[in-house]
Amino acid sequence: MVLLGTLVNAILIVVGSIIGRLLKGIPENMKQTVMYAIGIAVIVLGIQMGIESKNFVLVIVCLVFGGVIGEWIDLDKWLNRLGQFVESKFDTKKQGGSLAQGFVTGTLIFVIGAMGVIGALNGGLQNDHELLISKGIIDGFTSIILAATLGIGVLLSAIPVFIYQGLIALFATQITKLIPEAALELFLQEMTATGGIMIIAIGLNLLGLTKIRVANLLPSLVVVGIAVAIIYNF
Repeated sequence: MVLLGTLVNAILIVVGSIIGRLLKGIPENMKQTVMYAIGIAVIVLGIQMGIESKNFVLVIVCLVFGGVIGEWIDLDKWLNRLGQFVESKFDTKKQGGSLAQGFVTGTLIFVIGAMGVIGALNGGLQNDHELLISKGIIDGFTSIILAATLGIGVLLSAIPVFIYQGLIALFATQITKLIPEAALELFLQEMTATGGIMIIAIGLNLLGLTKIRVANLLPSLVVVGIAVAIIYNF
């Protein structure tokens, strides 16, 4: 079953989020300290990802062009509107936390990075789900903390994770036929670095130091793919 790893990953995010909501009664100052700890840890993770790049100028260019596209489309606004729509239907604010904030933050943290792409390719090509299950365990523990502080919206991030990784797993054979191994390796490397910058921005937001619209930087990952294709072919 090529989707086993993806399914386990999504389920562990859901389970972690539910456990996190059961812990929502922790004292406010403890919750704040935990949030700061998550923010710092996320920044360190982003730095580790960011230094993966072998061509940081490319990362900067992709972030600039991706940011312009993202602001033009305003993905952040649409994602937050989706979260606010669900909030209005289920009155989730009574449960504490913002569904929109939890959904956007969880999605960005769980989707960005090479681990999901490589794990999904392994699942689709070799029926090897070890990497995605390992990612799922990490995401599950992370979702416990995020849901306890940001709300039940973190649970909904399991949906884009399942769709994103599932599509890669289903079309893994076609992807490896269309994209040479060297080009795919370069893309994963620069995508990880670009995603790392976004992860740093998420960490700064969690610390309350900035209000960066990180979702509007997501087109940068598509720009990375285009840039790598141009570099590889020319």
